[in-house]
Amino acid sequence: MTMSLPSRRKFLTQTAAGLALSLSGAAAFAESRRPLGSAESTLIPYGAAVRAGALASDPTYRATIARMCDMIVPEGEMKWSDIHPKRDEYRFENADALVDFARQNHLGIRGHTLAWYGALPAWTSELASAAEAERELVDHIETVVSRYRGAVPSWDVVNEPLIDWPQDRSSIRPSIWMNRLGPEYLPIALKATASTDPDAKLVLNEYDVEYRGARFEARRRSLIQLLRWLRDRDVPLHAVGLQAHLFAGRGIDRDGLQSLLAEIVALKLDVLITELDVIDFDLPGKIKERDALVAATAAEFLGACCEVVRPKAILTWGLTDRYTWVPTYFKRADGMPNRPLPLDAEFKPKPLFDVIEEYRRKLT
Repeated sequence: MTMSLPSRRKFLTQTAAGLALSLSGAAAFAESRRPLGSAESTLIPYGAAVRAGALASDPTYRATIARMCDMIVPEGEMKWSDIHPKRDEYRFENADALVDFARQNHLGIRGHTLAWYGALPAWTSELASAAEAERELVDHIETVVSRYRGAVPSWDVVNEPLIDWPQDRSSIRPSIWMNRLGPEYLPIALKATASTDPDAKLVLNEYDVEYRGARFEARRRSLIQLLRWLRDRDVPLHAVGLQAHLFAGRGIDRDGLQSLLAEIVALKLDVLITELDVIDFDLPGKIKERDALVAATAAEFLGACCEVVRPKAILTWGLTDRYTWVPTYFKRADGMPNRPLPLDAEFKPKPLFDVIEEYRRKLT
């Protein structure tokens, strides 16, 4: 059933108001944490994207991340432009700081990302041949993954491979890797990562697969085709990451999303939710109403997912509204701050926080 936006908002608000939560509040969340991999760790692990600069400059942020997360993922510090700014230069200071922070606080850490069309330094545009492109891609992966072998157990190896409206699995987004190597760059990247760290969990990370509409149907269909293509060639891959940058005004295609997840499970691949937030730029300005809509949107998505598969982790793309990418691209017309994350700018938990806590416990 397709709902108008006002009807959908009413539905989402009512859904949020009706959520029966067994626990709420930051104290309960923090007390529920157990070391990852321990016998007592029965909840779905929760994590967030973090910023090295904020960890260094904001003691409250640092303490809150350490207290509330089971794992972290670098927001930018392991992307090519940060870690490999020049062909003959690697800069590991910020990435090392995050790995050290995770170690000191007994947190897991995921690596993000090794093969992506975005955040590439200018020098990569000079790669003139397939041989040169493959050499630099493999060298980068071997250098970075070997440095963190044993410390970073999971990598978003391939990030956002599909174009916005793909026709099939060969509709790979243009990049220097696609331009020089074609779709073969995906197997190259995955094999290089597996060879460098045979124990690492390899993830293909993608977005915009949860909504109604022809474009999103095409993305789901093409993603499954791509995953089957990799499987049929015995390319190492362990999991699919659903980014889940959600828009409350879009209708989640429950049947389509669940069919996608069932096919992923049939391929014997795990599922992670890797970048969850709710983009609120066109939602009502009233804080209470907006927070309810944000929470209900996440509940609708997580509910559909958890009926099919138990995610190996739920990560949000940031923990607090104080540090979020959303206003860079989706600034509100009314000038009010965006509120896409579990904690507000003052580190107070919001209804979205409680929704995540509910679904972490749902399948224990």
